[in-house]
Amino acid sequence: MTLTTFLFILTGVLLNAGAQLLLKAGVRPLGTLTVEWSTLLPTVVQVLGQWPIIAGLACYVLSVGVWIVGLSRVDVSVAYPMLSLGYVVNAAAAWYLFGEVLGPMRLAGMLLILAGVFVMSRA
Repeated sequence: MTLTTFLFILTGVLLNAGAQLLLKAGVRPLGTLTVEWSTLLPTVVQVLGQWPIIAGLACYVLSVGVWIVGLSRVDVSVAYPMLSLGYVVNAAAAWYLFGEVLGPMRLAGMLLILAGVFVMSRA
């Protein structure tokens, strides 16, 4: 995999991870959402009224575009495991931004993911 291809794949992963973090930031002020037919439309309007939600959706759109370019350059069996890096990025960012707990088991899992991605990228 060339550096340019890796950067396309990594950018897609980071945009996807950023989208998740923005979506979380957007729903935090809303509290727990309930989904019922009677409140569905007002809930959708309320969610879509949050700027982080819109930004997160935009990141998803961008990530798909960048990902498609990356997939045009490398096998999907090489690119797809790279998405696992998003778990590591999100866990670390959620710890930093939202105060989420990173216990020993999560840290061990993150290390395993990093090792797995490294091995898969070398295969």
